[in-house]
Amino acid sequence: MKHLAIVVMLTLLPFIIKAQDSTNTYTVDVKIANILNQKGHILIGLHNQDTFMKAKGIQNAKLKVEGDTVVATFPNLKAGTYAVMVLHDENDNNRMDFDPSGMPIESYGMSNNPMLFGPPTFNDAKFEVTNNNLDLTIRF
Repeated sequence: MKHLAIVVMLTLLPFIIKAQDSTNTYTVDVKIANILNQKGHILIGLHNQDTFMKAKGIQNAKLKVEGDTVVATFPNLKAGTYAVMVLHDENDNNRMDFDPSGMPIESYGMSNNPMLFGPPTFNDAKFEVTNNNLDLTIRF
């Protein structure tokens, strides 16, 4: 009987440990560098694969531009895969503006700072939150 109790406990131990891990949350600090002017606001969205380029982020920030760098903090994140999108909304209309040929006229960026020749994908910008807080830098 004692052996059965030990076997049951050893079998359940990984599930108990995993359940405790799932309650941990982390913070991602996002620094936006190389802001070219003081106009408008910086709009930052933290996304998962379901919201990237489709909807408002799962967490969002709107920061006043003061200097050439701003920092946004996204707290209480569970371990997972995320991406950050950033827009310098110079005219405060809460959206990206385009020229007649369809090219963006306001500065933008995303996590991983990919060099793209078309619309970004989640895979271009994704990063993992595992068991540590993260500091990211996005350049315009």
